[in-house]
Amino acid sequence: MKVWLDGHLVDKQHAVVPVYDHGLLYGDGVFEGIRVYNGRIFKLKSHLERLAASAHAIHLTLHYTIREIEQAVRETVAANGMKDAYIRLVVTRGAGPLGLNPFTCPKPATIVICDRISLYPPEMYDNGMPVIVAKRPRIPVECLDPSIKSLNYLNNILAKVEAIEAGVHEAIMLNTDGEVCECTGDNIFLVRGSRIVTPPVTAGLLNGVTRLFVMNEVGPACGFDVAERTIRLDDLFTADEVFLTGTAAEVIGVSSIDGRMIGEGKVGPSTRRLVAEFRSRVAADAPEN
Repeated sequence: MKVWLDGHLVDKQHAVVPVYDHGLLYGDGVFEGIRVYNGRIFKLKSHLERLAASAHAIHLTLHYTIREIEQAVRETVAANGMKDAYIRLVVTRGAGPLGLNPFTCPKPATIVICDRISLYPPEMYDNGMPVIVAKRPRIPVECLDPSIKSLNYLNNILAKVEAIEAGVHEAIMLNTDGEVCECTGDNIFLVRGSRIVTPPVTAGLLNGVTRLFVMNEVGPACGFDVAERTIRLDDLFTADEVFLTGTAAEVIGVSSIDGRMIGEGKVGPSTRRLVAEFRSRVAADAPEN
């Protein structure tokens, strides 16, 4: 396995960063998770635009241009000879002296990993996934803008621990107003009749690339009206169906929340249509924009 590290393709075991890197010491950096389908890099332009926006938001000046990073991603995929893969693109603040001051780090580190990922068991895509509601709320937007895809995921990780301790794979996170926000690693949607509803970005969620793909392309192609509006837990419990989206997760149906069955307690017909349309589109010609 080859990893692109600051301009060089190196073997996985030699892809290392200094222990003084502020990405390690303080979670100071940004990243993107990107899919490769049939040798095409899914929504690469959208991911690179978000990476640049996240870096700008934390006052991190990229060492490479977006065009150079794009080329690095393509080189890494080619070097690993993988037609279907998961890319982790990371930019850390780089090595510097101890202390929070980010401007003491002279050069950020840029890393491209190309590997495989299996986030959830395959049978859950057929039977549905049970989830819980995390007791830990999402960090308020006023404290940390969720549009910044940063390396600091402790809020999500601790909610993920709640899920694991409850014997499930995912947890729904509410904001401090009690509104449904997102899951620890996925966006969330509900289906009611011919309408798909998802929380607005203002609820405090990451505007996922797959979320937008489902909202703007997959959902309408399946004949659904798609809307953003405030969602509360009762809306989920009374929905016909609930499903999650994410780069790694793709599209997966929810069978129960906190032990309460959603719909018929399995992947519903609308979610199956959306999954089929999603897979058809990425398999035929995964869009790179």
